[in-house]
Amino acid sequence: MTQLTAPKSDIIPDIPKRGMPVTIITGFLGSGKTTLLNQILQNKEDLKVAVLVNEFGDINIDSQLLISTEDDMMELSNGCICCSINDGLVDAVYRVLERDDRIDYMVIETTGVADPLPIVLTFLGTELRDFTNVDSILTLVDAEAFNSEHFQSEAALKQITYGDIILLNKTDLVGEEKLGELESFIKETKDSAKILRTSYGKVALPLILDVDLTPKNEYSSLIEEDSHEHDHHHHDHHDHDHEHDHHHHEHHHHEHHDHHHHSNHLENDGFVSISFQSDKPFDVHKFETFLNEEMPENVFRAKGILWFSDSELRHIFQLSGPRYQLNADEWSTTNRQNQLVFIGRNLDKHEIHSQLNNCLL
Repeated sequence: MTQLTAPKSDIIPDIPKRGMPVTIITGFLGSGKTTLLNQILQNKEDLKVAVLVNEFGDINIDSQLLISTEDDMMELSNGCICCSINDGLVDAVYRVLERDDRIDYMVIETTGVADPLPIVLTFLGTELRDFTNVDSILTLVDAEAFNSEHFQSEAALKQITYGDIILLNKTDLVGEEKLGELESFIKETKDSAKILRTSYGKVALPLILDVDLTPKNEYSSLIEEDSHEHDHHHHDHHDHDHEHDHHHHEHHHHEHHDHHHHSNHLENDGFVSISFQSDKPFDVHKFETFLNEEMPENVFRAKGILWFSDSELRHIFQLSGPRYQLNADEWSTTNRQNQLVFIGRNLDKHEIHSQLNNCLL
């Protein structure tokens, strides 16, 4: 993997890829972003795609596709790569741009409670605009779970407001009447959006890649506003930038600025993320009671690896809205433990920890 190298001066470094098309995938918690990413990475159309994600663990790539793994990058046998955003979005973008091998598209996954606007402005309002071309913002909507309560979330509404393509996902779980209502609402919110119906994130890639639907000129005034706010915060973040002077100064500054945006939206919406970990196994019946009777209603999303006392298998846990599933497979380590993450609005960490501790043996 090509490492990011510091330019000798403020001159933009030589990057082999220019005009790289970028698709930004957004969507509320549990809408199916990870399933769509798997579909893209396992494409049969000979496209070399770079997918930038927040966690590798969410990407379930068949082992025969995987040829190598480094700390923050997976290389696949079909020529695609998967890059972690662990060190910041802009660093991850540069790692892809500086690779010598052919890459046709870059796909970026946002978190489920992210406003996509700061990400778009990072590409259109920084030096990244010289190397990349924002092709579209693709928003997934869970056709079953979607309702007016989603829009107690500022981020959830903005995901549709800025979406160029709306994937109405999980259409197999609802009837035609509900789908019609959802499409009408989406059109009222974003009349110019292209709506595609999907289930399990299955969509022909030519419908979502290389579509050139992002109206870049409409972001010009927002870029100017973002630049003014950037200048206002420059003094506050000055020390942070110097801590990272082995990389390109400007793109680190914008990365930090993005986190300022994201954290504000997370706080405004009242969302919190709660983690739980234990070296003791769960009693399966107690955990089932927790899920069905005790878990707070305002948990939107949960996921994790579960260890049950009466099973030799590990269980992959996914919860989205009212639905959850457990898939069992073999443990890849002898160090068994429970690891869970809950995302929701105004959650009480102590209450959830106490409930889960009561499920342990």
